[in-house]
Formats: sequence, C-alpha cells, structure tokens
Amino acid sequence: MDLLSSQTLTVHESNGVVYYTFPAFDALGFIRHGFSTRLGGVSTGIYKSMNLSFTRGDDPHSVRENFKRFCHAIHVDASNVVISAQEHHTAIYNVTAADCGRGITRERGYSDIDGLITNHAEVVLCTQYADCVPLFFADPVKKVVATAHAGWKGTAARIGAVTVERMCSDYGCSPNAIIAGIGPSIGFCCFEVDSPVYEIFAAMDESDTSCFKDMGNGKYHVDLWEINRRVLVKSGIATENITVTDLCTRCHPDVFWSHRAEGNTRGSLAAFISLV
Repeated sequence: MDLLSSQTLTVHESNGVVYYTFPAFDALGFIRHGFSTRLGGVSTGIYKSMNLSFTRGDDPHSVRENFKRFCHAIHVDASNVVISAQEHHTAIYNVTAADCGRGITRERGYSDIDGLITNHAEVVLCTQYADCVPLFFADPVKKVVATAHAGWKGTAARIGAVTVERMCSDYGCSPNAIIAGIGPSIGFCCFEVDSPVYEIFAAMDESDTSCFKDMGNGKYHVDLWEINRRVLVKSGIATENITVTDLCTRCHPDVFWSHRAEGNTRGSLAAFISLV
C-alpha cells in the first residue's frame, strides 16, 4: 500500500488501518491520538471501508467494528469513546469517565456539541469530519486534552479560541503550555465560498488578503488552516506549539472522505485523542 505522505504529520498503517498523528503529540508519552482515513475498515458500498459515523446510513455493526479496529490501531479502548454531536456551533462539553460509551454503546444524550475536553485518563474523545477542520489540543502540564470541530461556521466563530478559554477556565490550563494541531481538511486550494461567506471571514481580525483568493464571479477561496492557526495564536498558544496539516481532504478523495468531492454519498472521518 502506497501511503500518502505529509511534511507535518506522521502517517501510520496498522493491520490495514491508515491514520495520521502529530509528531508533537506523539512525543508526549501520556497521549494517544489519531486522525482516520477511509482505509482499513469493513464497511461496504458507498461507505467502503473505514466509515466512522453511525448517522450516514451505514450498517451499525460495520461502524462498531470500524471503531474497534481504529481504536486498536491507536491503542485505546473503543468502549471508552465519547462522540460529539456536531451542529456547527461552539458548544464544548466537559467529558468525564461517566460519559464513556456515549455514541458508541449507548445514546449520546446530548446535542449541539462541537468540542470535547477531558482530564480523565482512558476517556477517548471523538469528533467527526468530511472536509471540516479538526483541532487537537493537549496541555502536558495540567494533563488535559481536547478536540474541536471547526467547520466554516465554527472557524468564523473562533471555536479554537473558545476551546482554549474553556481549558483555562475549567481546568486551570495556561495557553502558553498548550500544544495544538490542525488536522487534514479542505485546503486553501479547494475551499470555495460565495460573497456572503467570504465577507464573514474578511471581517475577522485574524484574516487579511493572504487568506483569500478572488476566483471571479463572486467566488473566493478561503484559507481555513491559516485562519484557525491565527485564532489559536491570538488565544495565547505559541506559534511553535501549533502544527498545521498539509493534506487537503478534497484533493485526496481516495484517502479521505470529502463532502465537497462526494456529497452525501460518503462515510465520515474522525479525530481521536485520549490521556493514558
């Protein structure tokens, strides 16, 4: 199998399961994490093969097996996974051990949750994607981890900064201790919007002309990676503590699920992070 390489992330293959990690997170021995691809699962048809969503019409038995295989690859327990309930807002949920299994072995029991934080060991946080930007966070001092789903609405609403604020207010973290990762998602090359959405981004303090490309006819390309990076820097995370992906999901639909490439006939990717 030829693996899609990256200059900023590390690609792994374990029993056919292909996934990516951030070297800065790998260096912390108390963290397990990974971002999935569409490779290494058991789903069939339009979901072939590593679909990690129960809400897209796939056989739930296949999805559960996919979770088991992925979690085995990154050395966490699938029964401890807690899945978000994403609505493209900025609500963050503080996860404890009592939440293990939500979205996997039992109903989630909540809605409108686009970010998850925990300081409980063995809990596995999971957010889901198909072009939107996955944000990973870890505080090696306070032993806190988080993941947040930054779609274009979440990016514009600065969910990255909201997550940092919650890590600090609820867990005593310091921004200058936090490391962050911006995972595989739709790149500047492919994220095209119309004028009303462009104007929302153009009004952000974190953006400037380098974040946009005028494509003509009222269409613009927007650099979600750079805008999210700047949001994180403005929230107090040191520039050198942020790793930015170089993998566009839309450019590589053979490796990643992409809503822009495939519409609704697809599975979902997922970001996982856990304290050991």
